Amino acid sequence: MEDSQIIKTEYSEEMQKSFIDYAMSVIIARALPDVRDGLKPVQRRTLYDMYELGIRYDRPYRKSARIVGDTMGKYHPHGDSSIYDSLVVMTQDFKKGMPLIDGHGNFGNIEGDGAAAMRYTEARLQKVTQEAFLADLDKDVVDFMPNFDETEKEPTVLPVKIPNFLVNGSEGIAVGMATSTPPHNLCEVIDATKAYMQDETITTAELMRYLKGPDFPTGGIVINQDELLDIYETGVGKIKIRGKVEFEKAKGGKINVVITEIPYTMIGMNISKFLSDVAALAESKKTQDIVDISNQSSKEGIRIVIELRKDADPENFVNLLYKKTRLEDTFGVNMLAIYNGRPETMGLKAILKANVDFQFQIATRKYTNLLAKEMEKKEIQEGLIKACNVIDLIIEILRGSKDRNMAKACLTEGKTDGIRFKSKESKIMATQLMFTEKQANAILDMRLYKLIGLEIEALINEHEETMANIYRYEDILERRDSMAQVIINELDGYKKEYGRKRRTAIENAEEAVYKEKEIEEMEIIFLMDRFGYAKTIDMATYERNKEAADTENKFVFSCKNTGKVCLFTDTGQLHTIKVMDLPFGKFRDKGIPIDNVSNYNSEKENIIYITSQTELNLRQVVFVTAQSMMKLVNGGEFDVSKRTVAATKLGDGDKVISVMSILEQRNIVLQTKEGYFLRFPIEEIPEKKKGAIGVRGMKLGAKDEVEHVYLTQNGIDTVITYREKKVSLNNLKPAKRDGKGTKIRI
Repeated sequence: MEDSQIIKTEYSEEMQKSFIDYAMSVIIARALPDVRDGLKPVQRRTLYDMYELGIRYDRPYRKSARIVGDTMGKYHPHGDSSIYDSLVVMTQDFKKGMPLIDGHGNFGNIEGDGAAAMRYTEARLQKVTQEAFLADLDKDVVDFMPNFDETEKEPTVLPVKIPNFLVNGSEGIAVGMATSTPPHNLCEVIDATKAYMQDETITTAELMRYLKGPDFPTGGIVINQDELLDIYETGVGKIKIRGKVEFEKAKGGKINVVITEIPYTMIGMNISKFLSDVAALAESKKTQDIVDISNQSSKEGIRIVIELRKDADPENFVNLLYKKTRLEDTFGVNMLAIYNGRPETMGLKAILKANVDFQFQIATRKYTNLLAKEMEKKEIQEGLIKACNVIDLIIEILRGSKDRNMAKACLTEGKTDGIRFKSKESKIMATQLMFTEKQANAILDMRLYKLIGLEIEALINEHEETMANIYRYEDILERRDSMAQVIINELDGYKKEYGRKRRTAIENAEEAVYKEKEIEEMEIIFLMDRFGYAKTIDMATYERNKEAADTENKFVFSCKNTGKVCLFTDTGQLHTIKVMDLPFGKFRDKGIPIDNVSNYNSEKENIIYITSQTELNLRQVVFVTAQSMMKLVNGGEFDVSKRTVAATKLGDGDKVISVMSILEQRNIVLQTKEGYFLRFPIEEIPEKKKGAIGVRGMKLGAKDEVEHVYLTQNGIDTVITYREKKVSLNNLKPAKRDGKGTKIRI
């Protein structure tokens, strides 16, 4: 066993170093794209692997599982799901401005359905990927590095000839940073690149005459045009996008709102979220204009139809959608990429500069290599042409030589020792031959049919072509303008073949303002039966059915249709309900369970008292609990915005048994289960806040508790029945609060 060495180190320092190493690994090697080719490592490796496997655009599709497995085994040892997910996204035309892979099979859809398993789908490279991303890999234009186990070589960057970082955009989350770059129109990006190449002092504002802004594959409308300049100057900002909406006439004079394009951020499950949000607007009565909603989207495109009522204002309704749903959304821009080996947030001009510098770099390497090959061809061609002029002498040398080395020495150095010549003149001429090594090898390898006249003529033409190429390559390498023109010509070719019209409109739009319909305020009647079903009816209907309404319902009171209803429970809770949330209609309508329109839970609490917020604001409210705790509260304290609040504080095991508004009553009577009655003036009850527990109203026996509470008015006799005995509350002996009370004998 080898000796082990223990290294002592500060824990915090080791953690800091390890975390920074891990963070940089994630940032550089996984999450962020390189600004030069606009690709993350997993995307670059997948495309390179497909190139190596020969899965070209004009060849048959290959199983995705084969591509994923090969990529994982050779270049990307991080699990098959990350590789396949990357491959899938590169096929989706609704996510990428220019898909890089041609997928065959189910690769998911815009509504969020996932792709089929990799064993079922097939893929191959798109033509543009092969021509603009991978074409020059064989010309040594980029550096290669060892793969993870040093058994293969992989490119550090692909020789991409278009600013792919802008065209396809990018999204990724690293450690402590994230990138979010929107896709752009290929034609506009190329025009902006050309403008920068022709004038490197050009400003971002001038560049944006060519590149108007983002161009999302889903279309839509960018509505903050004036803010785009600052976003493209800094590389950071927020782009506001809206879906595209059209109005269609429907039957019966109705108008249908049809959404034909969605914001880019709504891709996937957010479409179903949008549909549920629109349905929620109707359910919560934010709008009553919606008749029906249907998603009629297909392969032809997005089509979400919202049918409106006949009297609806469609423009106002669309503004509601902009305000309350993701039909108007924000795309956060953070154009962060790897530049010179480190993460950097870049503006438009910096991105174009990095890309143009990269184009000149790969063009320089490409034409340097091409020139070297042409110079080699030139050397061999000149040797063959020279050989054809003295072919008889060369044949004589070959026939007179004993081996290849002897003939080669004669051709390159003029050595004639050991070679049999037909004449002295031939020997003298042979000593003057000075072919180069490569020329000599080419002559020795030359076949006899090359001596045919047409072949010699073709050789001379080929030499002239080689000389033209050499002149052209030297011009490109020596003059930056010439190289720039070559790059521009290539860009123009890609624009012509792969360019398309802009899909996203860019404008300055006013903020959406939704005007709620003004409801005419009116007095109506609230009814709730003993089963907890509630409804509202108009005053005239109530007057016609007053006796039945009062008999059949547990709670009956008037309220404003624009107001709220306050519901007090024995657990000390206050639940508020908007009157508009209750059904308004006929007297014999069933109504709606009060549980459905409030936070009240009939299984855990019981309703003690219900009244209108308007009435409550004008009164004092008296609370009494089973343990005889009581207080007065100003009704205005219950005018709250929350749907549920604590109306009073309760002691352990206590519950509210009475909540009443005080009108003209001046006395209160407490009655216990064991038959004790205590009558005292209301003035003796202190006014408290709703969060207070109150004071004791009556002394109780060990197992006794308050059962009923009555309010009485001076001069008006109030008679109750207690265990079949009539009791006049006004005749009870007046007492003080916190007394024991008088027991009623049966």
